[in-house]
Amino acid sequence: MRRLVKIVATRWLARTPLGLAVLGAGWLLGRRRRRRAAQAGPVRGSGVRRAGRRAVGDRARARR
Repeated sequence: MRRLVKIVATRWLARTPLGLAVLGAGWLLGRRRRRRAAQAGPVRGSGVRRAGRRAVGDRARARR
């Protein structure tokens, strides 16, 4: 569902020059954030499953 909302929002913003500028800025900031996260190394609980344990997302962990 989240992916669908992102696609719809992207198509809506891409209709105007200002929207394209917003999309470009978001893309650049996202690239920078992903690059810095990759340099920091793997994050604990990065989705790798261990035998006998359920994969629980960060949000579910925070609710406990």
